Order: sequence, then structure tokens, then C-alpha cells
Amino acid sequence: MSRAEELRALHAGGPAGGRPLVLPGPWDAASARVFEEAGFPALATPSAGIAAALGHEDGRTPADEMFAAVTRIVRAVSVPVTADLEAGYGLSPKELVARVLETGAAGLNLEDSDRTHGLRDPREQAERLAAVRAEAGPALFVNARVDTYLQGGTVEEAAARARLYTEAGADCVFPILAPAGDLPRLRAAGIEGPVNFLARPGDPSFAELGRLGATRITFGQGLLLRALAGTREIAAGLLTA
Repeated sequence: MSRAEELRALHAGGPAGGRPLVLPGPWDAASARVFEEAGFPALATPSAGIAAALGHEDGRTPADEMFAAVTRIVRAVSVPVTADLEAGYGLSPKELVARVLETGAAGLNLEDSDRTHGLRDPREQAERLAAVRAEAGPALFVNARVDTYLQGGTVEEAAARARLYTEAGADCVFPILAPAGDLPRLRAAGIEGPVNFLARPGDPSFAELGRLGATRITFGQGLLLRALAGTREIAAGLLTA
């Protein structure tokens, strides 16, 4: 079984109300090893977390640096890694797929908005996703991020985009910043298959999120921020030691 097939199998439970697949977000090789040693079966790199670790603003990481960081993370662990590659760095589907495969990653996350264009036309994004799927075949797990909530959009708008992206070949859809209470509404609006939920402080338990309709849980840069909070405590203690 390839790493992409392994990752796909981990999502195979679907929205049946079971415990979701929890994918921690490593920002470097060391954190990736910690998460693997803890027993997680797969990892999902966060672009914002890697950007912070490399000294960049979110969305400002040069493509070469992002691919290099993903490569180091993949090489550090034996579990499948899916990579957040923002909006694809302007690469053609052929170039993008080739570079992802070079990293050894089992999947990728693609956003439907960027700093230049804002929220993209959903049909154009679906065509891009279809081209990525055609180029990659089964070799990559494709997670299609839906950014309507970032723009104040509705459940219906998010669901419409998600349906298009699934039809285009996405393995999973990711309505980022959707509140937990909207998960049943998104499902009722026609989202089928795996749904990625961004976990934040104060959200329900993972088990409850699964009951509501989430298939997988990711954290963005949240775990890095928690690690940095611990580092600040260490630093403060050193000053008073």
C-alpha cells in the first residue's frame, strides 16, 4: 500500500459519527518525530506553522522553502504526511504534482483563495482540482480547502463549492473556520465524503465533532502556538533561575 493509499484508508470511515482522524501539524522534523512517536498514524503540515518556523509571515513563504520544509518533515517520519501548499504558488497542475511527489508527501491541501485574487471562481477552482487529480492519479490525497467562511460566506455557499470540488476529484473538503454547529448543516446541504474540521480552543471534543459530521481534525498553526507558549514559560524561568 502506498502512503497515499494508506492516508485514503485512514479517511475511509466517512461521516458515520465515529471518532475523526486526528492529524497533528508538525512545523519541522523534530515536531514531526514527536507526533509520530506519540502514535499518530498520519500528519498534516500547516503552512502558517512552517512559515512561522522559517521566519516568514503566513502566506509569504517562498515555494522552494516550503517544499524543502515538507521534504525534511516527510523524511523524518514513516507515517503518511499531507502538505498544506496554500494556493499552489502559481504552479501549473503538472509542476505542482511533480514537486509534491518529489517531497514524498502523500497528499496536499489546496486553498481556493489567495492574497492576489481573493476568493477564486468556484468552477475555475474545480477545473484546477480536476487537473491536479488527473495529473496525480491515485498517487496523492487531495484536500480542497473552502475559504468562504473567511469571507463571511454562508453554509450554502460553502456547501456548493465543496460539492463542486468533490465532483472534480477531491478526496476531502475543508471548509476552514466553519463553526462546529454548522457541520450538520453542511452535511444536510449535500457535502458527502470526508470533511476536514479546523479545531480551536473551546470546540467540542473530537468524538462530538465526529458525531456532528467531521471526518478529520487538523489544527493549523495551533499546536506550534501552544509549543511557543511553553517555550515562553521556559524562557521566563531561565531569567529568574
